[in-house]
Amino acid sequence: MSKTNSYDVIIIGGGPSGVSTALYAARGGLNVMVIHSGNSALHRAERIQNYYGTGEVSGKQLYDNGIAQAKSVGVTVTLGQVTFVRCDSDDKATKFTVVTPECEYVCSRLVIATGAPRTSINVDGVKEFEGRGVSYCAVCDGFFYRKKTVAVIGESEYALHEYDALKNLAGKVYLLTDGKNASFVAENTVTKKLKRITGDRRVNAVEFEDGSAIAVDGVFVAVGSMGSTAIAKSVGVFTDNNGAIITDNDGMTNVKGLYAVGDCTAGIKQIGKAVADGIAVGLRLIKK
Repeated sequence: MSKTNSYDVIIIGGGPSGVSTALYAARGGLNVMVIHSGNSALHRAERIQNYYGTGEVSGKQLYDNGIAQAKSVGVTVTLGQVTFVRCDSDDKATKFTVVTPECEYVCSRLVIATGAPRTSINVDGVKEFEGRGVSYCAVCDGFFYRKKTVAVIGESEYALHEYDALKNLAGKVYLLTDGKNASFVAENTVTKKLKRITGDRRVNAVEFEDGSAIAVDGVFVAVGSMGSTAIAKSVGVFTDNNGAIITDNDGMTNVKGLYAVGDCTAGIKQIGKAVADGIAVGLRLIKK
């Protein structure tokens, strides 16, 4: 491991909320670093049409544009995986140590912008068709399946949220529980074990272990729940009953100097809200 590097602000996560925070903080004169894994929910978004001024753009393109923009204003951007965070505080100051396999980084203010983990499922075809009929966000992508047939994989409250978002858009919505009992009642529920998702250029069917199949135009994976991050919990940050990080109106958590923005906090999981979170925290950082 190389020597420790110090920054005014370290932001964990390179998506819309993290980069927006970085842009405002860096333009305000702070020494800012963004650590990101390069693996964002945006990379799974085939098309984005509902974000101001971009027209239609792929999630990957929007993500890459944001990283380039951060670098252009002097933000240090590091590709890596955070493995540990430590918080040391006394009456005078708070210091955060962010550890990666390559280095340790120190800052007085830390921003968590890691997004909400989208749990996938070990079914053949899921990875293959991501962005080509397999989605993880009904609010984001449901518009593209108006009057079409789709399936939601899952059985929890997360699946219910996705199912409700789709039922007034799609022509028909299946709930596929993969052999589990659903926590809610839905029309067109199929409890059979999944075998694989199939298609040509795009998804066209879901097959089950018993040899049966249903024709679908899209599949929305909603397994498990959208929890907070282990990073937040390791330093004593409060979360709500759904695992979202609790912040005040300007994005600060209960830990002094530690902020959270974007999908890891409560509220809608949309790019516009993530950017707004980043702006609010970026401006607050400049004032401190």
